[in-house]
Amino acid sequence: MPHIFPDPQRSGAFRLPDGRRLAWHEWGPRDGAPVLFMPGAGTSGRLGFALEHLDELEVRLIGIDRPGLGGSDPDPGKTLDSVAGDIGAFIAAEFTSSVRAVGYSQGAPFVLALAAQGHVTALTLVAGQDDFANKNTRALLPDFVAEMCERIETEPESVAREVAQADPDWLRNFIIETSHRDDAALYSAEPFASAFAAALQTGFAQGSAGYVRDLLIAAGRWPFAAEDITIPVDLWYGLDDASPVHSPDFGETLSRRFPRASLHQIEGEGGRILWTRGADILRLLVNR
Repeated sequence: MPHIFPDPQRSGAFRLPDGRRLAWHEWGPRDGAPVLFMPGAGTSGRLGFALEHLDELEVRLIGIDRPGLGGSDPDPGKTLDSVAGDIGAFIAAEFTSSVRAVGYSQGAPFVLALAAQGHVTALTLVAGQDDFANKNTRALLPDFVAEMCERIETEPESVAREVAQADPDWLRNFIIETSHRDDAALYSAEPFASAFAAALQTGFAQGSAGYVRDLLIAAGRWPFAAEDITIPVDLWYGLDDASPVHSPDFGETLSRRFPRASLHQIEGEGGRILWTRGADILRLLVNR
């Protein structure tokens, strides 16, 4: 794992066409290959990965605050498509070279929406949340996750009211308590623990509404077909990953749906793989 988790070298907010702000944070050389990073549930873009390797990899890593999280203004009509449209506008205005993207955990459906709209040239999913509406995946989910997904389809307002009580401490504890013991040890130890807590605190700076909406749209029906995403897609999963809200079969079913997928299942790793293998993940991505 990285030995340090420095604050972003640069942060800012892009003004979207409708006037809302889309906040971003970045590390690495300004002229490096741009890689957008979509973090996990409730987390702002201030928690990066492979930060001590960015100079040698010549990567400019840009963490995104999704609408309603961190410094990004809320969007009452937020969907996977609308978030992809917001980030697509940011990409078109700010970057002249090819942009790649990494989606971690709940960030995976959001970067897939980016790919479906044609905004990125290659994609990596790390410990990614699967397509929970897909019948083959739904059958493999733990009962409480499958039940939640069914309720999101039939009574989303009820689920939203229940989840609205979430706060950074609750989410952090849920992640740690449902993780493999080695993942939990990393998440609870310094220096990661402080960086993780800070990213959650800033993610919830506007309250829980942004997290709640993300949960509903990421766990609901995706407005695109994985089969139509034709750019290279790498999927990285640690085979010790015990999270009930990642892929229940470590990307096996999902990877078969992409025309150009490569599945990397790593023994002795779990959900922490983004931070223990971050340099390998980026190195492969920027060579796509």
